[in-house]
Amino acid sequence: MTRFIPLIVLAAGLAAVITFVQQRSARTRGGFQAYDFTLPDLDGNTVRLSEHHGKIVFLNLWATWCPPCREEMPAMERLYQRFRHKDFVILAVSEDTDSTAVRNFVQSMRLSFPVLLDPQGALPGRYGITGYPETFIIDRNGQVIQHIIGPENWDSEKSIRYFSELLEKPHSAEAERAAR
Repeated sequence: MTRFIPLIVLAAGLAAVITFVQQRSARTRGGFQAYDFTLPDLDGNTVRLSEHHGKIVFLNLWATWCPPCREEMPAMERLYQRFRHKDFVILAVSEDTDSTAVRNFVQSMRLSFPVLLDPQGALPGRYGITGYPETFIIDRNGQVIQHIIGPENWDSEKSIRYFSELLEKPHSAEAERAAR
């Protein structure tokens, strides 16, 4: 048994390095066209990502059973309240299979941003999800400009400044017209 300890330590170390590298590269990964999708919300209405072209989209993949997901939801709600009357939308996509659990969670947290259901797990593979929560910031042109793994304090001064600056940037079509 003791001769396996070095192998176990080596495997744990390797796993830690791989996780670190994935998280580090994911934070800077961006610049690709967001994959369009159509999913139902909690009321059964169909929501399509491309309907929000021209807005800043905060796409968050999460699950009710995920403690870090639960941790960041209040800050997401405050961020949404701050920017919802601007060209900003949060689409929180639950990967739970039980819509009742999602509905109960949303009600208990008093969340007002759109929550979509993906019980078939269509998005994680398309977006290369490695765990929950993961957030994709999508610009007005439908480009993923940031990918964040893990929970964040979304209503921190740094986050507020980041989203304020994004919202101040005009849509590329607007910028082209202004340059003429």
